[in-house]
Amino acid sequence: MLAQNIASSAAALIGRRRSVRRTLFHSGAKAAAVLGLALMALQPSAAAAQQTYVVGSDRGGYLHDRLIELKNLQQNGVRVEIRGKVCYSTCTMFLGLPGACVDPATTFGFHGPSRGGRRLTQEKFDYFSRVMAGYYPAPLKSWFMAEGRNRISGVHKISGREIIRMGVPACRNA
Repeated sequence: MLAQNIASSAAALIGRRRSVRRTLFHSGAKAAAVLGLALMALQPSAAAAQQTYVVGSDRGGYLHDRLIELKNLQQNGVRVEIRGKVCYSTCTMFLGLPGACVDPATTFGFHGPSRGGRRLTQEKFDYFSRVMAGYYPAPLKSWFMAEGRNRISGVHKISGREIIRMGVPACRNA
């Protein structure tokens, strides 16, 4: 909001016409200063968009907590690189973030939603399966809904190389 106010002040100063040359110079200098402030205020947003979050070995966690984390990363335009030895359970949901990439050597582990390893009601199982699958590229989503979600104990392991073949880009220098 501050950046918008500064930018509109700069635009107003630049748009004004003055008949006196000296006033033009000073108004132009003021406009340039205000425009510079506006650009400085915008820089943190641009810097945030260029931030990278590197996921090391991550064995998952609670779906609710991961959804909050994913929302925050997405809202702030943070790029995600999955580079750990393993990415299991809810960690696999990072795959659905824009610009996410994977290390071909990472092992991904998939299983269906449960409550502490116990089956959910069919309605909840289907709902939370769809929530998780919503973060996967199409080929992985189809496999997960048909097969991957049916394992509750242990995980189905898929290599990063296979995830890359399913449409998620490899990280540079991986």
